[in-house]
Amino acid sequence: MAKKPSMWKQVGNWAFIGGVILAVVIGLFSSQVGNLGPTLTTVLVILGLIVGLLNVQPDEALHFLAAAVSIVVVAEFGGAGFEQVQTVGPALSGLFMSLKTFVVPATVVVALAALFSVARD
Repeated sequence: MAKKPSMWKQVGNWAFIGGVILAVVIGLFSSQVGNLGPTLTTVLVILGLIVGLLNVQPDEALHFLAAAVSIVVVAEFGGAGFEQVQTVGPALSGLFMSLKTFVVPATVVVALAALFSVARD
């Protein structure tokens, strides 16, 4: 019988799902409403922090960091080039920006926890 996840793990899971969905929706429509704005940016950052604190276990840190760094690098260097593509370019650029806004805080939390773990040992 599978062990039921703790309440905090479930909060982390929902924060991840909600953050990804929100980042995608905001990103795809941000070209029509302007930039993200301080409120939506704050929500994405807080969800990212929750994911970093509650959702990534120490044995998952390396995989998480590799995936997160890949997303951030692609978003940073690939996102700017899409603005020149007609029709879908601004939406893709906005998608990359909002994903980066969500992923970076989680990456910082997990990286600091990994550094602390390595330094402690």
